Amino acid sequence: MKAKKAILAAFAPLLLGLLMASPSHASPSERFYQRDGHIFDSWNVCRTRAEGSDGFLKLSRRGFDPLIAKESLGDNIDLAWELGREFARKYPDPHQRAESIFYFVRNKVIYTSDADQFGFRDFAQNADEVAEAIAEKGLALGDCEDSAILLAVMYKAAGYRSAVVLAPGHLATLVYLPGYRKAARVLQIAGEEGWVWTEPTGRTNPFGWLPERYAAAQLVAREITMEAIAEREPSAATATTVTKSSGDSGARFFPFFGVIGLLWLISSARRRPPKRKRRFSPKQM
Repeated sequence: MKAKKAILAAFAPLLLGLLMASPSHASPSERFYQRDGHIFDSWNVCRTRAEGSDGFLKLSRRGFDPLIAKESLGDNIDLAWELGREFARKYPDPHQRAESIFYFVRNKVIYTSDADQFGFRDFAQNADEVAEAIAEKGLALGDCEDSAILLAVMYKAAGYRSAVVLAPGHLATLVYLPGYRKAARVLQIAGEEGWVWTEPTGRTNPFGWLPERYAAAQLVAREITMEAIAEREPSAATATTVTKSSGDSGARFFPFFGVIGLLWLISSARRRPPKRKRRFSPKQM
């Protein structure tokens, strides 16, 4: 109890709004179920499979829809949303706010594979579960989709348009920041310029840095909305407990990063002049 109080005291300025969130939202999943070798949550979203109508990315040949993000939006807003709102209150300048949110997630989420953390090749966490770990421990463990979903929800809460982008072997977040001049590249989505790539999985990555391998790749993006998802218990399922593990669960694996359809094609990535490329060192919250 003393340790938990010490952690909360250290983060008190940042988590003031977060701790006032109504517990009735229960956005970190309170129950997990097992069915057909996969793990489902309170919203009947499959955490260990991305494809299909109940997969955490709802991936299909026509595109994708990140259901896992909807667990923290709309009527489900909770910890991650309040965290984003706290940044909006602390940083009135939109450029500084966007940078600060990125560096917060980059520094607080330690890249860890799902196999190492949960024993599954894929296991998606929702934004509130990652935010809860940060609130309680000061750090969270997660892979690229966990950081991307947390960033997308926090940016939305902080007053930005945000999108999740699916690349070969990767998931990342875009934030709409027209007029921002510090990014090495500015992206266009469906002809609309002003989207900035955020890549928090590297501990030294600056805001706006785009890996070269994705600059000319075919990418799919889905803008985040306030649409929520309703909780419902999956049928013919058995309650289970999800714990951290170093072993492989043996669950069926689907390579969800194998892009099989285009929703939006990111049509260009325009390189900024080198003199505009510099690393920003924000004051951390």
